[in-house]
Order: sequence, then structure tokens, then C-alpha cells
Amino acid sequence: MLSVVTTTTQLTDLAREIGGGRAKVYGVLKPNVDPHDYEPSPADLDALAKADVIVKNGVALEGWFDDTIKSASPKGQIVDASEGITIRRGADGEGDPHIWHNPQNVSVMVMTMERAMGRAAPEAAAVLQRNLADYQAKLVQADADIRTRVGRLANNKLVTNHDAFGYYIDHYGLDFVGSIIPSFDTSAELSAAQIADITTKIRATGTRAVFSESSLPPRTAEAIGKEAGIKVVAGEDALYGDTLGPEGSEGGTYLKMLEHNTKVIVGNLS
Repeated sequence: MLSVVTTTTQLTDLAREIGGGRAKVYGVLKPNVDPHDYEPSPADLDALAKADVIVKNGVALEGWFDDTIKSASPKGQIVDASEGITIRRGADGEGDPHIWHNPQNVSVMVMTMERAMGRAAPEAAAVLQRNLADYQAKLVQADADIRTRVGRLANNKLVTNHDAFGYYIDHYGLDFVGSIIPSFDTSAELSAAQIADITTKIRATGTRAVFSESSLPPRTAEAIGKEAGIKVVAGEDALYGDTLGPEGSEGGTYLKMLEHNTKVIVGNLS
């Protein structure tokens, strides 16, 4: 059995799809845990040390990864899932790590993962390749469906909790007004001037809703929504930004996450 360790919930789901019954997948991050600020456990170190393949998101999402790898001293391959993907850049030139919010990027990610898993377990190569083809077909279908639904919106202005949805916004042609935390990183400090700025933008653009995220407390979003006089989408309807949801939830897999986020965005902007 191929042993695979993944750093994020999205990668864990993708590795299980590609590996099928040929891979045992250990996910370091668990559902609804913020990946930007994580302290690996002894169990994480043990899994990393024993893995045949280790998959990270890359683009500096896992700030803890390099030190953790040094401690674990793994013997397996380390794979960067962002390899081959065109990275968005912020105003300061920083790379946007939230690459999975574009299904076309995920198609590249699973191909990179399949190649690494095939190198580690060549006897399973044919099965892995079939799983890859099946999953990529599902991604194509989901992508086309989302493009149709988002394309019908008359008001497509989006405000989110932090700047996590840029790949989705760019790919589907939404109009990004701004984010409550104007950073790719959820740990960034928020100033009074920034709060005033996003509130002004919401009022000026006719934005209909502020979307909170499942892994972030909604307090600041709710305060801004109240100040700007618009609804805040939170609770069970919160978007899955940095993490998938628990098994069985509307964000329990990558494809379910895409469906949930699209349903919530379209439903609240229509």
C-alpha cells in the first residue's frame, strides 16, 4: 500500500481520489483548521517520516512546512502541487497560494500527484492513470457548470473575509470589490482605515452581501455588514476558503466545496 501524506484538506481529498484503493492517505491539516497558522503534532512528524510521497500546496501556504520536514527527516518524495500553475500576484508581488479555487489548476495538481504516486508505486500506474482520467472529467464538468451559473449573474460584485478566492474570481469573471482582511494570509492585522475603506467600497458599488468563511470567525464581517447595511453570509452558508469541511458536510470533498461555494455565491447575488 502506497503511503501518502498531504498538507491540506484539499490535497488529502485529491490524493484519495487518485490513489483509490492503492494509497493510504494521511492529511496533516484537518477540516476547518486554518493552514496559515498551524503547529504540527508528533503524529504528523511520524507520518511524514514514513511516507512514500509527501504533497504540499506550495506558494508559501504552509509556513510551517520547511522546519517540520527538517525535524521529520523523510525518505519519500516531496511534491509541490503548485508546479506548472500560473500563480496570481498581489499588489506587493506576493504569490497567492489559494490555487485550488480554479478547477483547471486542480487538473494540473492531480496530474502532478499521479506522476509522483506512479513513480513510488509503478505496479499501480495503470489504476492511478484511470483514476486521474475519471477525476479530470469530473473537473471539466464542474467547471462548465459553474461558468454557466455564474455567467447569469447581473450583479457579480464579491466581498469575502480574506483574499482567498482570487483564482475563482478571475476564472469565472466576478467583480472583486475587496476583502475584510486585505491579504492572502488570515493572520494579517486589520486597521481601522482598512475597515473604513472596505465599508465605503461596499456602499459605493452596490454590493449585495459579505461572504464569511468556514475557518474564520465572522465577527468582523458581521460588524462591517451592519455598518454598510448589507447581509453577511455566515454559519452553514459560509464559504469554504482555506479548508474543506468535515466528512458528510457540503464542503466535505473538493467537488462538494465547489458546488457549495457556487450555490451560496449565486444564491446571494441573484
